[in-house]
Amino acid sequence: MTSISSADLNRLIDERNIVALATAYTWALDQRQWDDLRDVFASDATATLGSSDLLVGADAIIDRIRAALSPLDDSQHLIGNHDISVDGDRATHRCYLHAQHIRRDASGGPHYIVAGRYEDELARTADGWRITHRNLAVMWEEGNRRVVRPERR
Repeated sequence: MTSISSADLNRLIDERNIVALATAYTWALDQRQWDDLRDVFASDATATLGSSDLLVGADAIIDRIRAALSPLDDSQHLIGNHDISVDGDRATHRCYLHAQHIRRDASGGPHYIVAGRYEDELARTADGWRITHRNLAVMWEEGNRRVVRPERR
């Protein structure tokens, strides 16, 4: 029987915790639990979420997400194929995403789907792993983009 080293066990625990963090992000989005995102991102985190605009700080990231998703009737963010590399108290993570968005009153149709990758940099903190930078790399999209970018009234 092969025994597992403590280093291997610690790596597996770190990887599991990072996948759990990525999953917590999706549940926070789909359940509109914006404050839960504070347990996902470092307070000084940065992000590019499908555009070249750099968001600086957890508040800016959460505000951008809230603005896009609050008007929706529903959304479902699915993630998979996690690839994680841990180096001490730093890590990188990437995974595929497939997100469906519904807003029944959207001009042009109620459905918008986006698929791509989340590319993350993380740091271990006293409270556990936190994302320090997230990039959303859009691979393809289908449907009515105005579902997540409502018209100004």
